[in-house]
Amino acid sequence: MAMGIRSPELVMKNIIPVVMAGVLGIYGLIVAVILNGKLSTPDSDTGYTTYSQFSGFAHLAAGLCAGLSSLASGLAIGISADSGTRAVGAQSAMAASWKKMGFTGDRGGQVTSSGDSLFVGTVLIQVFAGNLGLYGLITALILSQLDGSCGDIDE
Repeated sequence: MAMGIRSPELVMKNIIPVVMAGVLGIYGLIVAVILNGKLSTPDSDTGYTTYSQFSGFAHLAAGLCAGLSSLASGLAIGISADSGTRAVGAQSAMAASWKKMGFTGDRGGQVTSSGDSLFVGTVLIQVFAGNLGLYGLITALILSQLDGSCGDIDE
């Protein structure tokens, strides 16, 4: 059964992985805009460009670094979010059934947890998984700053 149907009070808690995945897409957009600003058009007189192979490969490495690290980060966020959402939902359903049976936590300390400890751990795992994409963005920014322009061409 879907989480929104079984435990509608947990829907907003489970939006966090969706937002984190959107942030990974923004990382790629940032790198694309920076690399687009580094491109140069060929000279109108000679037809030669000052965009060297070194710059091209550095920019390719920057794009691949940001893209592949965001892919790995997205996979890690997705896997942890799926497991965490299912576990938090199961914990919520189990706590509701305990309350129906009369285990309220005030008699003998049977149920003392508020249920947020599992959610906090899940979010912590997702934050660390999201850091993989951030590290890729930082590396891509460093790689995009490398510049090897062509010198004067002797004919």
